[in-house]
Amino acid sequence: MALEVKKQERETTQSLVRRFTKAIRGSGILVRARKIRFKERKKSGAMQKRAAKTRDERKKKYEALKKMGK
Repeated sequence: MALEVKKQERETTQSLVRRFTKAIRGSGILVRARKIRFKERKKSGAMQKRAAKTRDERKKKYEALKKMGK
């Protein structure tokens, strides 16, 4: 998707950059690009189970320490 901003007559470079930035934000190009760039992969079933097991073990450990008053 191309976005074109041409310099208008008697327009400063700063205002051109400001207009370009505003157009980019309005078009949603950056949002889509960031979604693609920082997309997180789904964890496999084994990884999900391992993470759940770790969470449960940690929770039990903290509860035991809490009961002991530590």
